[in-house]
Amino acid sequence: MPKITFVERNGAPREVEAPLGLSVLEVAHKHGIDIEGACEGSLACSTCHVIVDPEWYGKLRPAAEEEEDMLDVAFGLQKTSRLGCQIVITEALDGLKVALPPSKKAG
Repeated sequence: MPKITFVERNGAPREVEAPLGLSVLEVAHKHGIDIEGACEGSLACSTCHVIVDPEWYGKLRPAAEEEEDMLDVAFGLQKTSRLGCQIVITEALDGLKVALPPSKKAG
């Protein structure tokens, strides 16, 4: 089964199993990773924003215009930012590494 490494907000890496066909958001929820996903993957928010490791960013399908629009309002946006609900796990993404952006909340 493919695996994903999430780099949590405290910088700690956490490798988890990532079933084929699930989104990064769904994998995160399955393993208790701190990604909100307020719109439940319907592309109506940016709360599942993740920062894709640069080595993996080019292996993803390009973001659709709707995703780009939502990323424009994401907190802590970076060059390799994507929405976790739009990255679907395939065999080719085995080993994917994504980081959670800094929390908006202080302390």
